[in-house]
Amino acid sequence: MIISMIVAYGKNWEIGLNNQMLWHISEDFKNFKQITSGHHILMGRKTFESIGKPLPNRTSLVLSNSGFEHEGVHTFNDVQEAFNFARKTAEEELFIIGGANIYKTLFPYVDKMYLSEVDFEGEADAFLEPIDFSTWDLVEQKDYEEITENGQVKSPAWKFKVWTKKD
Repeated sequence: MIISMIVAYGKNWEIGLNNQMLWHISEDFKNFKQITSGHHILMGRKTFESIGKPLPNRTSLVLSNSGFEHEGVHTFNDVQEAFNFARKTAEEELFIIGGANIYKTLFPYVDKMYLSEVDFEGEADAFLEPIDFSTWDLVEQKDYEEITENGQVKSPAWKFKVWTKKD
């Protein structure tokens, strides 16, 4: 089973503020949906609570030490139990979707990264740990221009990159 992480982050590794995303990029949401559909997604309790419900056509796995329960969600207090559950259900690619502590804790297990690098600098209280890309191969990149509407930035510029761990 491939273990992947998918995350959008700003220029200073920002990923969130007050348990919310820092930007709204509809093309990035569509990308996330297309990539993760039909797969297991693994997240922390706070990330699940920010989403509010299990995402359609995905199996939601939540890591929590607080006895968290929610209908339609599989909760684990041990990451290996979550990985084993995904393996037993024949998952081919498990997606880690956040938040900051989950990315940091599970990064050593990651085989593939789907990264949205957003042209954003601003207030945040959740950050991705800086990544040393020297042990990764860039296998795909697509650049997106800023979208403005009535003189306002509707969507910042961003780059979507896929990285795989070097052998």
